[in-house]
Amino acid sequence: MKPLPDELNQPAWLHGASAFTTVRTRHGTALHWPAHLDRLRSTCAFLGLPAPDHVLPTFDALPWGLLRVTVTEGGTFWSHRTLTPGPRPSGVTVRLTDVQVHPQLAAHKTGNYLPARLAARQAAPAFEGWLQDAGGHVVDGSRTAPLLELDGELVVPAGGLPSITRAAALAGRSHVTRLAHRTDLPRITRAWICGSGVGVVPVQKIEGPELNLALPTTWLTTADPALVWPE
Repeated sequence: MKPLPDELNQPAWLHGASAFTTVRTRHGTALHWPAHLDRLRSTCAFLGLPAPDHVLPTFDALPWGLLRVTVTEGGTFWSHRTLTPGPRPSGVTVRLTDVQVHPQLAAHKTGNYLPARLAARQAAPAFEGWLQDAGGHVVDGSRTAPLLELDGELVVPAGGLPSITRAAALAGRSHVTRLAHRTDLPRITRAWICGSGVGVVPVQKIEGPELNLALPTTWLTTADPALVWPE
């Protein structure tokens, strides 16, 4: 047994009392930063944390990067790393897990990240794991946000984190936000996962209990560097 270091003896580390956002960068520019900042401010207010610093630091002008901005009681902190997810896949496999989101925290990106980690572990080796709410609705992914084509319309599943990448992809496109029950999944005709680390990626297979759905893959045509696979 080891003594707990003083720097870890605080709510951010002990209880996950922190808010964060991950922002894709392109040649030193933080993409969609105002939208990320607005969401981060909302989460900080919800958790009773100080408002995040709005002025970004100077960081390396990487071809593709991932900036993490974290807010705790002690202030706003940042880290920046090269974004290298590997060759672009033709599509990815998603697994429906039985892990549930937190009923109050699902709409916020906080340091209380255990449900997402458990879903990712249960979904392996699939690229992504989808989480449900207590009513059996698919609401979010372990590291990306789902976007579904269901009953002839684009559907944002209600109940999860409001994804900045997904919102940017849907700008100007007709879509609805509504509950999507796990029993609706066999009716999906196409699906995508959306996140700063990967952009908007088509799903080629959805797995789960009594579920093995193969889907056609369609990559989004866009000039927005936040929405493409970083190559």
